[in-house]
Amino acid sequence: MPSKKKNTEKEAIEQWSKECHFSKQEVEGLVQQFRRLCTAAHKGGPGNKMKLDRTKFRDVLHNTFNMTDDIIMDRVFRAFDKDSDSYVSMEEYVKGLSVFIRGNVGEKLAYCFDVYDLNGDGYISREEMFHMLKNCMIKQPSEEDPDEGIKDLVEITLKKMDHDHDSRLSYKDFEISVKEEPLLLEAFGPCLPDNKCKLAFLATFSDTPDLNCD
Repeated sequence: MPSKKKNTEKEAIEQWSKECHFSKQEVEGLVQQFRRLCTAAHKGGPGNKMKLDRTKFRDVLHNTFNMTDDIIMDRVFRAFDKDSDSYVSMEEYVKGLSVFIRGNVGEKLAYCFDVYDLNGDGYISREEMFHMLKNCMIKQPSEEDPDEGIKDLVEITLKKMDHDHDSRLSYKDFEISVKEEPLLLEAFGPCLPDNKCKLAFLATFSDTPDLNCD
């Protein structure tokens, strides 16, 4: 039985390396890393032994990639959790990190839009923009009504990014805007790691850390 399980995992690793931006050796390293995280997360306690729950996954985002925004971390978790079972599986971990670390432009566009679309209706609404911008802005005690400033920022953002003028951002609006101005990819809060964090993370499982996708 253990031999059959090992063969199944070996086949999965082979398949995942063909479907993502990691080599077979890197996928093997990520699988080992995932196992260590799961073992530490479930040591002496109940739970799904080979999946990461929201709390443990947020620990990874915070400790490894310096993420601090609660809303964004929750949305990143949901972006990784493709089957919406409230856990990140081994496959979701590997494939999610492929986009997170080495995703191409199209993959990162889809990922960031997914993170910012808080209610999953296919649009980034005024309310969602306000919620995210308010959460990531540095609070200034001297400001009488900081919400007014954020509302103004939302209007400026809509004016720049809402190409079909329906007072919300569709994926097409987001795509056109980012292609015109790449800095708008993370317009509503940092949801991708910086190069320093990426290289440090890659060094934990790859002999030849490289930020580029295949």
